[in-house]
Amino acid sequence: MSEAEVEEPTFSSLPEEAISAAPPAENDAQEAESAANDLPVPYTTFTKAHKRLITVILTSTMLASPLTATIYLPLLPLLATHFHVSTQAINLTITLYIVFQAISPLLFATASDSFGRRPVILLTYAVYTAASLGLALNKSSYAALLILRAVQSLGASAVLAIAYGVIADVCPPAERGGMQGPTMGAANLAVCLGPVIGGLVALGSGSYEWVFWALVIFGGSVFFFVGAGLPETARSIVGNGTVEATGWGRSWWNLLRGRSKRKVDAVEMENSSEAMGEKNGGAKIGPGKKAKFKMANPMAAIRILFWKDTALVLWMAGSPYAVWYAVQASIPSIYKDIYHFNELQIGLSYLTGGFGTVSGGYLNGKLMDWNYRATARSIGHTIDKVSGDDLKGFPIESARARGSYYLLAIYITALAGYGWSVQARAHEAVPLILQYVLAALCTSFQQTFNALLVDIFPASPSTAAASGNITRCALSAIVVAILQPLVNVMGRGWFFTALTVLSGGGGLVADWLVKNKGMQWRRERIEKAGKAKTERGDGEMKREPGAFGNPDSKTIR
Repeated sequence: MSEAEVEEPTFSSLPEEAISAAPPAENDAQEAESAANDLPVPYTTFTKAHKRLITVILTSTMLASPLTATIYLPLLPLLATHFHVSTQAINLTITLYIVFQAISPLLFATASDSFGRRPVILLTYAVYTAASLGLALNKSSYAALLILRAVQSLGASAVLAIAYGVIADVCPPAERGGMQGPTMGAANLAVCLGPVIGGLVALGSGSYEWVFWALVIFGGSVFFFVGAGLPETARSIVGNGTVEATGWGRSWWNLLRGRSKRKVDAVEMENSSEAMGEKNGGAKIGPGKKAKFKMANPMAAIRILFWKDTALVLWMAGSPYAVWYAVQASIPSIYKDIYHFNELQIGLSYLTGGFGTVSGGYLNGKLMDWNYRATARSIGHTIDKVSGDDLKGFPIESARARGSYYLLAIYITALAGYGWSVQARAHEAVPLILQYVLAALCTSFQQTFNALLVDIFPASPSTAAASGNITRCALSAIVVAILQPLVNVMGRGWFFTALTVLSGGGGLVADWLVKNKGMQWRRERIEKAGKAKTERGDGEMKREPGAFGNPDSKTIR
């Protein structure tokens, strides 16, 4: 038979057995659809390039509060002379700044969990830049200085808490340390560089005004940077990044390009929302609908302070921050009275702490992720790098606090040693080295336990971070207020020894309880929130700061 005569086989020419064995075309389609539905829902669709961009933008936004707080310090004599008021009256502007540092996250960070990160950051930076402009233009009014300084703090101080929300939006728990390291390190560096920059600007210009003009330029630049490049990340708005944000949620760059994300079918988004909700402790991701207008509820952050597990976590994050604030506040008097440094040398003495915060923050970010992986291996858990781990049954408390006993031992030694080294008038290199060690460790504790706080409140991370802000500001204000009176009575050695007992000794106790009781107390808190929902019988979970999951979720796990 010639090649041309060969016939292609048809179904009619095949044996009946072959026909019955061949799967229908629609079965193939159904199986393919079923397989697609079984694929895990990714925790986030933001790429590594997106995350790098978000990290850079977050780093710039987080400079505002620490930079603005410390760049102001060298101006105090100039301001007292210019406005013809006492030093005590000028110090009142510092106290007011700290007060509004605590208030601002209560208002704005909680709002960002509902309305989105981008609009709230843009709003706060607009407020900050306007207040800085007012301070630069104010020539004679002390009352205006007082009010504008408070407004400036209001605009600058919410970003830290919001940043924790952004990190939780785009990074599963196993990878959050990698993004927190550089962002927190940069924020802490600003605390130490601020006095140096303020002193140089004031020295070069002979006036306080140019410092405020520099902050106007900084605020306006960051406002534009955020508007142009920061994508909306809030999971209540864009889910895992699949849904397109609207209005102020869209970056200006994407608006100019006319670029939009894939339109997601409502049913598909709802199904993936439920899947992610069950995966992440009831934290149901949003369907991309516009949020209903709700007033921010500051009490949601305040109530977090009173749960057993969260109170301990807040102490571990807040007390080292307050200690580091006390060390910084003590630097001018120590190096002027004991070591006879001039103003420039005093400013430069802050740099060792600055290097400590940067290196400590960066290295601790790596350590956090390593500890997470080590804990997962120890319990035979396979890390879900796609959808993110289910933390309902994962000992996240042990993972975050792993190895902290050793760090606390070094912290206790360095803090007590700092006080007694200056008391004994040791060589100036000794307290400078100890400042580096304390800065690195205080940064590590704050970063680690703030991350843990966000981990156990995954649906409202910025609200949880706001409660951390309240704690650290309150403790810092208390420590700074009692610093000089107690140093006059006790001496520097015994004062820092007392801080060692409170922060270091209390930290050892808190750390043990968090590791050994934290998961149990977390489950009890979730059960209480679930019972409260059942008793209400409203079929819908209202905002419950003790709940593990999203207030809009219909299930609590």
